[in-house]
Amino acid sequence: MGVSLEQARSDRPAPEIAPVPTAGRVKFEIRPATNPTPEKERTARLVDPGFGRIFTDHMAMVRYNHAEGWHGARVESRANFPLDPATAVLHYAQEIFEGLKAYKRDDGGMNLFRPDANARRFHNSAERMAMAPLPEPVFIEAVEQLVRIDRAWMPGGDGSLYLRPFMIASEVFLGVKPSAEYIFAVIASPVGSYFKGGPAPVSIWVSENYTRAAIGGTGAVKCGGNYAASLRAQAEAIDHGCDQVVFLDAVERRYVEELGGMNVFFVFDDGSLLTPPLGTILPGITRDSIIALAKDSGARVREEAYTIDQWRADAASGKLKEAFACGTAAVISPIGKVCSASGDFLIGGGAAGPVAMGLRKKLVDIQYGRAADPHNWIKKVL
Repeated sequence: MGVSLEQARSDRPAPEIAPVPTAGRVKFEIRPATNPTPEKERTARLVDPGFGRIFTDHMAMVRYNHAEGWHGARVESRANFPLDPATAVLHYAQEIFEGLKAYKRDDGGMNLFRPDANARRFHNSAERMAMAPLPEPVFIEAVEQLVRIDRAWMPGGDGSLYLRPFMIASEVFLGVKPSAEYIFAVIASPVGSYFKGGPAPVSIWVSENYTRAAIGGTGAVKCGGNYAASLRAQAEAIDHGCDQVVFLDAVERRYVEELGGMNVFFVFDDGSLLTPPLGTILPGITRDSIIALAKDSGARVREEAYTIDQWRADAASGKLKEAFACGTAAVISPIGKVCSASGDFLIGGGAAGPVAMGLRKKLVDIQYGRAADPHNWIKKVL
């Protein structure tokens, strides 16, 4: 026999929304690895670490359940998670993450760049995904503790320590409801300079068949599902000989939103900058920092909608001088060429522009402690 819609509705479990934990700190138990990577092996790995392939010896972890709240905070040897096949994250994708870096100063100390902003965005992402929001001080403490214990993994030169805080739904059940249990963890990866020989202009493909996010969706949330949804379009970009994909809005398919994992900026002949408004795109911390630095220099920055047709016309007329993408990993990537089914066009002759490169230098110098920090973005860990 079939089941009526009314019966199906009555059989569904009532949704459970994770309660908001009391804000505050937890004390981390530090358990140093008993078999850390030997110095000789670690040094060899740091010669050319690449990006996201090598990991440090430790991880930070905090657990959550309804009865105890956030508890069991510790730093311990990096290890696999034992997960039941019915663990909620594997079926319903309740998962969020962040990305930030630690930078080595010339005096040997280490800086974190705007970890409070990452903590706040992580908290907001958790609320949107009906997960237990992690108190922001706990997020920052976990990151700091991991940087301290794994400071020997910091690469030299323009390298940095990439930090990946994340949270997964860990309750074991099959049913569509918010999990009652979560694991928050932070892992670290030494990374080299994103661009060898300096930032080179990238080519991007305009996705006309796929969209990244819609109004009311999770576009402003840093969750894995957004990135998984971008992979088919990214593969299409590569098939067309491009480095990255840029998405248009999901309603009219006209307005530029963002790349697969980066925000985008446009620089005009009057010195002004434009970047798409928030709502369906990720509120990037690098994006916010670039807006502040550009305004510091006296530039006008507009957060306004911009169509792909405007982009093409402004590039052809010379009104548009530069375009660039930005994010934690690459900081700023100049955009030299835009490709689409309607034809290709160059921006600024396909070369990196002075505005993008100037903003990149200002930001990187602040991150490494080589320049003044007028916005108090730097948190010294060591």
